[in-house]
Amino acid sequence: MIKFTYRYKIKPTKQLFKQFDQYLDICRSVYNYGHSERKAWLESRKSKIDRCSIVSEYIIAADAAFPSYKNQAKALTEAKKKFPHLKLVNAQCLQQVLKRLDKAWTDFFKVPERGFPRFRSKNRFRSFIFPQLGKNCLDIGRVKLPSIGWIGIRQSRDYPTGFTPKQFQIVRRATGYHLMIVFQSSEVVPEPIPGKISLGLDAGIKSFVATSFEELIKSPKFLRSKLRKLKLLQRRLKKKTKGSNNWLKLQNKIAKFNEKVANTRRDWLFKLAHYLCEQADNIFVEDINFKSWSRGLFALSSLDSGIGGFINEILPFVCWKRGRFYLKVDKNFTSQECSNCGQRTGKKTLNQRLHICQFCNHTESRDTNSAKIIMQRGQRAVGHTVQEKRDNAVLDGAFKHLNLVQVSAPWLSPMSDCRKKACRDGLTGA
Repeated sequence: MIKFTYRYKIKPTKQLFKQFDQYLDICRSVYNYGHSERKAWLESRKSKIDRCSIVSEYIIAADAAFPSYKNQAKALTEAKKKFPHLKLVNAQCLQQVLKRLDKAWTDFFKVPERGFPRFRSKNRFRSFIFPQLGKNCLDIGRVKLPSIGWIGIRQSRDYPTGFTPKQFQIVRRATGYHLMIVFQSSEVVPEPIPGKISLGLDAGIKSFVATSFEELIKSPKFLRSKLRKLKLLQRRLKKKTKGSNNWLKLQNKIAKFNEKVANTRRDWLFKLAHYLCEQADNIFVEDINFKSWSRGLFALSSLDSGIGGFINEILPFVCWKRGRFYLKVDKNFTSQECSNCGQRTGKKTLNQRLHICQFCNHTESRDTNSAKIIMQRGQRAVGHTVQEKRDNAVLDGAFKHLNLVQVSAPWLSPMSDCRKKACRDGLTGA
């Protein structure tokens, strides 16, 4: 099963945006009320048996069941009779809000480091979901939302062929409302198999990434190049009265500025990923914990470039989409080994950007040398070279004729039709 999420901007209409704002307010009130119910039940179980609090106490029956999703969804149906404004929102949207709350509580008990769920303010609740769609809900330049009707969108890309729309999500951003469409296909696409040409990538400090083809790619410094404008807006914001109209206008300007920087960064990272996939069939990277980078000496540079999201999310997706093999290898001692002779040359300081081997006198950039080491480790991790694979594939017919063990060669099979249909956008974006 394959899922793709396409984003389109909704054409602005005052009446439509007013309705979306009403949806968000009602969904947020349901979320906060459900959260208060769960929190009150939890607090009532903390009270002492023989005494009560001096200030206040939660009085809930001892045999009262925990307000789980099932109980709250059942109570939501009864609440609509007392509060008619709940009927203005699609029933399934409200059920998705309760599921969202249930997931937040479940995740907290599974991973306490994520923190206890909080009440949602207007700025912390920005989306609602339509989980079930009607038939023929897509058209050129417009979509049909349940209980709302047809709305116009800026169709910046065609809908994927062979996929079925399964879910709509309305998201409020600084630049307006956006529609997220989840497309699904029942076809199964096999994972990419190693090809002929290999490429190693080293995440660097001076450059964004260094390739084993001795290419140093620098980051455009998306935020740092425009930091002066951001500082000016924040200085002006500091002088405004908090909550006033001018304060809200400046807040919106800063939000639009940050969204533009994020969009520019994401667009550049996707184009870089497609550029790298055009050069090789196999792409090998280091298995690095980039969270430590965001807390260290180079935190600003790492967060501005988006290297963690590129290595862990964008590049693997683009490799899968284009049928390229992607693999992470061990990161230890990549800067200490020589790509020419394989000997360890010792630890280098950060200001030492040149690799000089005392065994074979090999000299080159430190980053490109590390990229070559990563490529060599990836080739060894595959198990055998691609040329040997292809030789075995050629002899496959002879082995079958001699009734010997058959050598499978799935890497010679063409890309499935499903991936081809998903890649019909020219491979210039996400």
